[in-house]
Amino acid sequence: MPVNPVLENVFGTLGTVCWCVLFVPQAWKSWRDKSTYGLSPLMVLLWSSCALPLGVYNIASSANIPLILQPQLFGTVGAICWVQCLYYEKHISFERSLLILVAFLAVIGGLQVAFVFAVRHALAEGNERPLQFFGVMTVVTIYAGVIPQLYEIWKIKEVAGLSLVFMIVDILGGVFSTLSLVFNKSIDPLLAFSYISVIVLNSFIILLYIILNPLAARRRQREAVMAGVSSTSPVIGNSSEKNEGAYPQPQILSDASLNAEVETGTHLTVVDILGEQTPEEPGKEENAEEYCGQKANEVCSAV
Repeated sequence: MPVNPVLENVFGTLGTVCWCVLFVPQAWKSWRDKSTYGLSPLMVLLWSSCALPLGVYNIASSANIPLILQPQLFGTVGAICWVQCLYYEKHISFERSLLILVAFLAVIGGLQVAFVFAVRHALAEGNERPLQFFGVMTVVTIYAGVIPQLYEIWKIKEVAGLSLVFMIVDILGGVFSTLSLVFNKSIDPLLAFSYISVIVLNSFIILLYIILNPLAARRRQREAVMAGVSSTSPVIGNSSEKNEGAYPQPQILSDASLNAEVETGTHLTVVDILGEQTPEEPGKEENAEEYCGQKANEVCSAV
């Protein structure tokens, strides 16, 4: 590809814009849900820490301005997402979380300035190994950050907590940043490999999202159906509750005076029981006999 400084800066700027707003969808999702469940705090911490080696490498190698600003903004917003994990999941107070954020950014910034001077001094003496070290550390940090997130996905059997927009913007940032290197006078292999790594790893996580999340949705649906069926089954408590509530108790006699006689132990006959319950209308002898027979059967069956 021919050298084109204009396209180099255009694509570098687009990559910087993507990675500037990269963690914004993730931060918004975490704030909206008031939860970072499924998002690995270690991944966010490592990715935000990637600003240190990548910033040193870009500044010491005299990259274009967008690529120099890129890791600074990326690391800052990533640190905010990491502190959100501490606040929502670890339940650290807001004041303490803010203090951790400021201290983290101060340490990263201070180390970056110190390492830039050290690497430039080594380059002035013809030693490029320190610069290569920070280039390699950038790639290692990116790959290391994906491992805890993959473990989190394996543990919960789905991609949860991650913003899909966050992953897509990250991929676009890698694509534009790689194209900015293509139009440079020389392609830096370590920098190109780090950007391509971002594209590959995020694409793999999106593939897991497409495969695992529908399976997890169907699994939750089956569990909800089973929970609904089990909830309709009777709740069995202790024996007294079971005897009193599960089965209706037969009411042999409902007359108050008869209950009083039963409680006192008076011996009753069927005639005594039914004597007061026969029809009182005259001329109904046959019906009265039939009525007495039915009630006698009911009493005997109840006993």
